[in-house]
Amino acid sequence: MAHWQNDLDNGIDYMFKVVMIGDPSVGKTQLLSRFAKDEFKINSRATIGVEFQSKTVVIDHKTIKAQIWDTAGQERYQAITSAYYRGATGAMLVYDISKRRTFDDVEKWLNELRRYADNHVTMMLIGNKTDLQSLREVPTEEAKELAQREDLFFMETSALDSTNVDSAFLAVLSQIYRSVTHRNVLPPYEDWNNIILGKGIPINPQLPERQEENGSRPKRMFNHCCNF
Repeated sequence: MAHWQNDLDNGIDYMFKVVMIGDPSVGKTQLLSRFAKDEFKINSRATIGVEFQSKTVVIDHKTIKAQIWDTAGQERYQAITSAYYRGATGAMLVYDISKRRTFDDVEKWLNELRRYADNHVTMMLIGNKTDLQSLREVPTEEAKELAQREDLFFMETSALDSTNVDSAFLAVLSQIYRSVTHRNVLPPYEDWNNIILGKGIPINPQLPERQEENGSRPKRMFNHCCNF
C-alpha cells in the first residue's frame, strides 16, 4: 500500500511497493538495475528468492520512494515470493520478446498476481529486449491485444540500450500516485497511445484532474492506454 513516510524518512511523502514478475531470464533484474542505478551487467546472476532496490522520484511536487521488488521466476521460489505480493501497489509483468514461451506464461503470472495482490494494483505488461528485433517471436500487436483484454498498461523496453525503461517505471508510479490521490492519470490527448507502441512519452507530473460529470470522484482507469 502507499504510506505517508514523513515521520520515518525525512522528505518522503509516499512509499510505493512495486513487484516485478515473469519467467526467469526475461530481464527483470536488468530492468530494475537500469532504472535504479543506470547499470547493465552482461553477466547478471539469477535472482534468488526476492531482492529489492529503491529509487526516489518526484511526481506532482510530491517525493515518492519506489521500493521495487525483483522476484525470482523459478518455480521452486513460488511459495516464498507469493507472500511478497501483499501490500504491492504496482506490478510489472515482464516477458522476453525473443522467447515465445515467456509470453505464453503471462497468463500464469497474471493469475498468481490476481490471487495474492490487492484488487486495485496497477499492472503493466512489458515486452523486454527490443534490442533483439531480429529474434522477435512475439509480435507487438499480439501483446497489445493481450494487454487490452486483460486491462493492462503495455510497453516494450530494452534494458540493454535503455529504451523506455524510465518511461515504464514512471508510468506505473504516476498511475499509482494518481490512484492513491484519486486522480485520473490519463490526459485527454492522443500521445498516450505511444505507450502502447513502445515509443514512450514523458511523464507530466502536473496533469489536470478530470472530474466525472456528476461531480463524483474520478474513476480508476487502468485500461485507457490500451484503447487503440
